[in-house]
Amino acid sequence: MNLKDRLVAQRVYMFLGALFITSLVVSNLIFQKFFYWYPFDIEVFGSKLFEVSVGILPYPITFLITDLISEIYGKKRANQVVVAGIFASFFSLLIVFVANAVPATAWSPVGNEMFSTVFGNTILAVFASMMAYLFAQFVDIQIYHFWKQLTKGKHLWLRNNFSTFLSQFVDTFTVVGLLCLFNIIAWDKFLGLLISGFLFKVLIAACDTPFLYLGVYLFRKRFKLKVNEEIDLL
Repeated sequence: MNLKDRLVAQRVYMFLGALFITSLVVSNLIFQKFFYWYPFDIEVFGSKLFEVSVGILPYPITFLITDLISEIYGKKRANQVVVAGIFASFFSLLIVFVANAVPATAWSPVGNEMFSTVFGNTILAVFASMMAYLFAQFVDIQIYHFWKQLTKGKHLWLRNNFSTFLSQFVDTFTVVGLLCLFNIIAWDKFLGLLISGFLFKVLIAACDTPFLYLGVYLFRKRFKLKVNEEIDLL
């Protein structure tokens, strides 16, 4: 690969990393709003099916990006993005903590009580999310590369879905469990939110497979990559 192509590949990698980190941080900040997404009134263990947090909306994007980075740039680069995402999340947590601690003025459009209601649980939520995220992303990357090596770079759909399905279950189980443990969510909603969240993520993961194929196709065409060949950014 010539220098020009390497620089382009580096810029794209940085853009994917930025998109990944933004999706992750935003999902941690907006998690307290829940919505109901389904045309039928079905309940699962006291919770409606697909009654999930809005924080779940940008989250599947992170798994799509790490799968794309794993496929094109390799396991090492995917792990680097995960570590950067953890750092960004804890840094955003520090900012929220300080913002919550300083007193609002009498004329402030958003007062102390309103700010605490929206962001007061963010510290615990980010901790819960980070524990879940840490396990899930590394599980996703490990399983993805296991299937990639086993299939010698073929059957992209297989490693994309199998790695994401298991990692999403780990993520959902951990984050819902920790939120219940910290009394942010009642325990009687644990099973319902676990099943709803997992099924929603599985559905999104299945839908993102064509986008992964498209991304891999564009990368291989632009950089003239063979099947199972990765870009070495040095």
